[in-house]
Amino acid sequence: MRRAGLLSLIAFFSLASAVHASEPLPKIGLFTTGGTIQSKGAHRLKLAEYSDGRVTPAELLDDLPELKKIAQVEVHEISNIGSGGMTTELLLKLAKGLNESLAKSDVAGAVVTHGTGTLEETAYFLQLTVKSNKPVVVVGSMRPWSAISRDGPLNLVNAVRVATTPAAIGKGVLVLLNDTIHSARFVTKNNTTRVETFVSREIGPLGFADSDRIVFYRAPLTIHTAKSEFDVSKLTSLPQVDIVYGYQEASRASVDALVAEGVKGLVFADSSPAYGKAIQAAQAKGVAIVQGDRKGSGRVLLSERTAGRGVVSADNLNAQKARVLLRLALTKTTDARELQRIFNTY
Repeated sequence: MRRAGLLSLIAFFSLASAVHASEPLPKIGLFTTGGTIQSKGAHRLKLAEYSDGRVTPAELLDDLPELKKIAQVEVHEISNIGSGGMTTELLLKLAKGLNESLAKSDVAGAVVTHGTGTLEETAYFLQLTVKSNKPVVVVGSMRPWSAISRDGPLNLVNAVRVATTPAAIGKGVLVLLNDTIHSARFVTKNNTTRVETFVSREIGPLGFADSDRIVFYRAPLTIHTAKSEFDVSKLTSLPQVDIVYGYQEASRASVDALVAEGVKGLVFADSSPAYGKAIQAAQAKGVAIVQGDRKGSGRVLLSERTAGRGVVSADNLNAQKARVLLRLALTKTTDARELQRIFNTY
């Protein structure tokens, strides 16, 4: 089976080369931010510790001559850091860069390299702020560039393949690892080390990057990209929003400290009895409150009681994605009913 798959992939590249011999290859913007896909370990068995330097965009491309048969790749280096270091400044730089690139008539789509730890947050941010129907594919890897059986190179090739596929147009920002295509709205990292880590728990993937062709079986129905109401073109910062985790005998001290620091919004991943009065005190100071959950799937149902208290349901967004949406929503409104409309829409 593995030999048959390899032969199919070779046949794909041969066919692609023949097809493109008489027409120009599509142009794809490659926006690099870093992460494991651009990391090196001390030796080839260092799969979890890799602080021996970063792989440059040029090294990524030089390692994959196959890309020259798929697309013209135009590099835009945003950063070269681990995903935990992503900042508002970098997110805005990335979104604005993508919008500028995708607005060009000769650009067919874009690929973004990213560390997997916070990849879903960046992908969802782009889902809300990219103003184009053209494909944007966020890609990473679970094994460093220097490792035996590294997954990054094939992930990157497949991401470029997806970005050049007409069927990907209008499906929002996509996440691709392990041959699987997910919507940025629903995907999450499910395992700390396995290559099949990214899943869309209740919803499932949109399609697959198979060796013979890219296949899609469905599309997301939530509003995104070109139809999104969020515009970051003139923004240089975003409101501070933090997450509070719920557990037995939780103290309200973390809530009070964040409010004292000047937070504009709080997302609660589950609740605790101690949070009740702390939430009321936060709301009295104008802090927006979103109720999420820590289970990993399922909607937070909106009740008359919570709505009456001005608490917004996160729907089925996990806490980290609810934080992304709330930050953008607070650039438009602080009204709880309007915030709930936004959470119901995106």
